[in-house]
Amino acid sequence: MTKRPVQRPYRVAVIGVGVIGACVGWHLSRQGAQMTLIDAGHPGEGVTDWSFSWVNASNKTARRSYFDLNSAGLAAYHDLATTIGPDAWWHPSGHLRWTDDPAAQADLMKTAGLLAGLGYRVEVHTGAEVRRRLEPALTMPDEVAAVFYPDEAWVHGRHLVSRLAGRTVAEHRFGTAVSAIDTGSDGGVRTVTLSDGTRLDVDIIVNAAGPGAARIAALLGRHLPMRHEPGLVTRITCARTPIHRVVHAPHLALRPDGDTTMVLHSNEVDAHIDTGEDPAALARRLHESARNVVPDLAGSSITESRVAERPIPADGYPSVGAVPSVPGYYEAVSHSGITLGPIIGRLLTTEILNGERAGSLADFRPERFPV
Repeated sequence: MTKRPVQRPYRVAVIGVGVIGACVGWHLSRQGAQMTLIDAGHPGEGVTDWSFSWVNASNKTARRSYFDLNSAGLAAYHDLATTIGPDAWWHPSGHLRWTDDPAAQADLMKTAGLLAGLGYRVEVHTGAEVRRRLEPALTMPDEVAAVFYPDEAWVHGRHLVSRLAGRTVAEHRFGTAVSAIDTGSDGGVRTVTLSDGTRLDVDIIVNAAGPGAARIAALLGRHLPMRHEPGLVTRITCARTPIHRVVHAPHLALRPDGDTTMVLHSNEVDAHIDTGEDPAALARRLHESARNVVPDLAGSSITESRVAERPIPADGYPSVGAVPSVPGYYEAVSHSGITLGPIIGRLLTTEILNGERAGSLADFRPERFPV
C-alpha cells in the first residue's frame, strides 16, 4: 500500500472506544501518534460491556487462519497483562464445557482432539472430577465427559477499556458522535466533523465503531456489510459467586463478573430475540437455567439485562486493515473483539505507522468487501 506523505506524528482519530478501539489507540499512542479518541457514548460502555467477554480460540476452528489469529490474541493478552498490570480486568481461570446432547457431545470431543493436535491445551474430565477439582457448585452427571481449556480466560471489558484509555495520551471526545468525514483531492481522509460542530484535522481514521461501523464507513461512500445478530446478556447478583471460570453448560453460558455478580448468556435464548418475545422474559429464562445448573444461585436476583447488536461483518470474520480506495482510512471491526482487541491493536499500529501488512490478517482485510 502507498501512503500519502504526512508529517510525523500522525494525527489519528479512533472512532469507537470499545475494547478494539482502546487497544488500537493505546498501541498508537505508545508509538508517538497524535491521538484523538471519539465515542458517541462513554468508553467501554457499549457492546464491550454487554459481551460475554470470553477470551478463547477453542470456538474458532472453522478456518485455520481465524484460529491462529485468536490464538495470537490469547498470547497478546498475557503480554498486555504484564505491561499494564492484570488487576480486576484479567481473569485467566480457564473454560469448562459439556453438553447433554449426544451429537453435540461427539462434536465437542472431535473439536477437543483437533485442538490438542494443534498444540492447544485440552483436558477431559468426568463430571465427578469436575466437581471435585474445578467447580463443586455445578450440577452435572458423574459420568459425563467435560472438556477443560486451562489457558482461556474472561475479561472485564469496561475495566480494561478504562485502564487503556487512561494510559493513552490523547484528546478525548466522548459523548459526541461523528457526523461527517471529508476527503481531499486525492480521496484521502482530511477532517472529521463531530455532532457538536467541532472539526478535527486528521491524517488517519480508524473505524472501530462496532455496531455503528457501517454508518461510519458510509460517510466515506463505502459499503461495509454487517450481519444483524443481537445478543442478550443478563447480570445477576448473589451473596457469593459460586463459579470460578467461564462455563458452557447445556443451553447456558455463565461466568463470574466479580465477587457477587455473574453474567449469563445463551445462543438458544438469542434465537428468540427477534420473535417479539419480551427481553425481560428471556432474561428470566436465563436465570432459571442458571439456578438449575448451579443450585447455590437459588437466592440470586437479576440486576440488569440488555440486548446488544453484535459487530459482525457479513461473512462472520473481522474486517481489519486499510481500505485502499480511501487513503488514510482503516477498519477494525470484529465480533470476538474481546479476544482479538490486543492483537488487532498491535498489528494495525504496525500497518498504520510502518506500512507493514501482517500475513495473519490476509484473510480478514476490508478489500474483500467491494466498495
